[in-house]
Amino acid sequence: MVFEKIRDNIRDRLEIMPNTKSAKKALRQNLTRKIRNLARRKQIKATAKEYRKVLSGGNAEEASQKLTLVYKALDKAAKTGAIAKNKASRLKAKAARSLKP
Repeated sequence: MVFEKIRDNIRDRLEIMPNTKSAKKALRQNLTRKIRNLARRKQIKATAKEYRKVLSGGNAEEASQKLTLVYKALDKAAKTGAIAKNKASRLKAKAARSLKP
């Protein structure tokens, strides 16, 4: 999987390896969380890109359906901490403004 390669790449770039058992576990947890957050952010970007593509096509009904998916992705990312709450709110407002004529 792509994220395993990312994890290995991050692990290889670390200059200081942990010594204690708890520090090793903390490193594993941090890498897992980083990968999860990267996946969430990637999902947001992909969903927003689809929305912009539909919006430029001129289909307002389909664009409003895609807007719902954008909202869902942003809310989920904000809820899990991948992005800040205010950033999600700002991006949702920006997407909604682009839908209005």
